[in-house]
Amino acid sequence: MSIKSPDWAGLRADFPILNQQVHGKPLIYFDNAATSQKPRAVIDALVHYYEHDNANVHRGIHELSNRATNAFEAARTRAAKFINARTADEIVFTRGTTEGINLVAASWGAKNLKSGDVILLTEMEHHSNLVPWQLLAQRTGAKLAYVPVTGDEGLLDLSKLDSLLTKQVKLFAMVHISNSLGTVNPVADLCARARKLGITTLVDAAQSAGHCPVDVQAIGCDFLAFSGHKICGPTGVGVLWGRQEILDAMPPYQGGGEMILSVEYQKTEFKHAPHRFEAGTPDISGPIGLHVAMNYLDAIGRDNIWKHDQELANYAYEKLAALKNIRLFGPKTGRAGLVSFLLKDVHAHDVVTLADQAGVALRGGHHCTQPLMHKLGVESTARASFYFYNTKAEVDRFIEVMQEVQKFFAS
Repeated sequence: MSIKSPDWAGLRADFPILNQQVHGKPLIYFDNAATSQKPRAVIDALVHYYEHDNANVHRGIHELSNRATNAFEAARTRAAKFINARTADEIVFTRGTTEGINLVAASWGAKNLKSGDVILLTEMEHHSNLVPWQLLAQRTGAKLAYVPVTGDEGLLDLSKLDSLLTKQVKLFAMVHISNSLGTVNPVADLCARARKLGITTLVDAAQSAGHCPVDVQAIGCDFLAFSGHKICGPTGVGVLWGRQEILDAMPPYQGGGEMILSVEYQKTEFKHAPHRFEAGTPDISGPIGLHVAMNYLDAIGRDNIWKHDQELANYAYEKLAALKNIRLFGPKTGRAGLVSFLLKDVHAHDVVTLADQAGVALRGGHHCTQPLMHKLGVESTARASFYFYNTKAEVDRFIEVMQEVQKFFAS
């Protein structure tokens, strides 16, 4: 049961890292699209595991191993609930969104794609949902096609979709929320249109899983991936969800211990999903911390977090738009909790460097979306990205700092 009216200030106090100064100024952390901060509950869960339950999973009979295994598998069950999967057997633990997409490309892609097939992407994809498909295309002879983006407003040009969804398309991989633009794509509609044509779909939920409710059954995709570190969990752990019948038909991604039923010198029999995709000793503490993070977010309510993020992003967008000599990227309305921008005649890295001196943590660069940047005619942007522990007062201070940056470069 989520909170009806969250105490945002009280929740902020759960994050010890936010109570510090950087370069003598109070920290304003606006780099949440890169990674989120961790509440005390998640930190305590990691400490407790290493102090009390540290052991390898699945292979032991002793008490510590049993505890670790139970906690590890409880996290799998919790992850299934977090995205409304039908069963925990559809949850594969990975190192993050990137590895989840690589797993699908290497296993499902290698088995199902051939020369002449088409992989459909969008022009706003993160490199994690672009480079793996380029590598797969090089190996198989498949080709890449892209749903275009409509300029600075950063929307998909869906008028082109029918002509792109040809019978040659075998996979449509799409980002749910753009990490560069803040665009929220209509993934349920896109997946429904692809499904009618028998096209397999994958959704990159790295920027959405911790910010809004995500329901794989409602979305109707075949695969979905997200990262723990962007949803208040630890780094180095993520989730790949796949329809059970598809996962069971896929060959192993890597070989080693744990993913086998039996091994002989000349052949191996593999476990069913998800364990066939989790070779070797996994990150055990990661899922345990992730479990606590998912509980924490759902206690607040991701619907509440979504409203908060959008309000903050809209407020920041309006304040930035009132500045002179600024270029804003992404939709004017309906955006997620981030704003990308450029100040005239000021490099994004200079914006971020000066902001850091004022205690404001931003991100500057191509945001792992180089093709999109080139499409927009820029090399980089500055980005402020928000989460539920951020405040309007922080946005006001951020705007003051941007004005100071403009004055510095005008002098």
